[in-house]
Amino acid sequence: MPAVTLRLAQGTPCWMSLLTDDLEGARAFYGRLFGWEYSPGPARIGPYVRARADGSPVAGLGVSPGAPGHPVGWTTYFAADHADEASQRVRECGGTVAVGPVQAGGAGRLAIAADVSGAVFGLWQGEEHLGWERTGEPGTPAATSLLTPDPSGARAFYRAVLACEVRDRTAGTEACELLAAGRPVAGIRRTYGRAPARWRACFTVADPDRTAALAVAAGGTAVSAPGRDPGARATGHDPAGERVVHLADPRGGLFSVVGPT
Repeated sequence: MPAVTLRLAQGTPCWMSLLTDDLEGARAFYGRLFGWEYSPGPARIGPYVRARADGSPVAGLGVSPGAPGHPVGWTTYFAADHADEASQRVRECGGTVAVGPVQAGGAGRLAIAADVSGAVFGLWQGEEHLGWERTGEPGTPAATSLLTPDPSGARAFYRAVLACEVRDRTAGTEACELLAAGRPVAGIRRTYGRAPARWRACFTVADPDRTAALAVAAGGTAVSAPGRDPGARATGHDPAGERVVHLADPRGGLFSVVGPT
């Protein structure tokens, strides 16, 4: 996919950041899996680096504010025309704003929030830094989706907060997708059991099974598919028919990799 050089339409996923209590370990782990190199990023809320694939920024890695012991996890950010206004809509719609809005130097303005089911996400008002510059290629972000026990509540929440359209993905199911500027940009689907609501961090790779083997060899683990029984297989296929493997890094950060069948 061509590099992103223009501000993305509001509601478009534009960045993913990992907060961890072992930044150096995360750099080594994800660098081995995806071939990432790193450059300094804004340190407004702590040490932070930008991961680069073939020279293009694609994700961020930072230190959890409460480290050590703070939960490790990936956060998906959505483009916002005005982070402060979107943050206010989060509160009005029953969500919470945990961080910000704060200015990340000249890069942009951000907020970290949670929806009505507790799924954490970010808002990014890009200035010098608009977001990831490549997607859909090995080592870059893939299509993202929200896994939630309350799809109907989620669709109403994100429609209002991100001012985007929502449409059913398949007739007769609860799966739906968010549209920004008329094109689908993210999915929403139901989870079952006790799986908490979360936005899935997913990355494109050439060979999901090889990447999974590398992850396990580097101290990560293969985990069950989100919303399924703990004994369920860690591999399967996403709604687009691509092969997907669900993994956790050595500190417990959940992510998935997707590639050809």
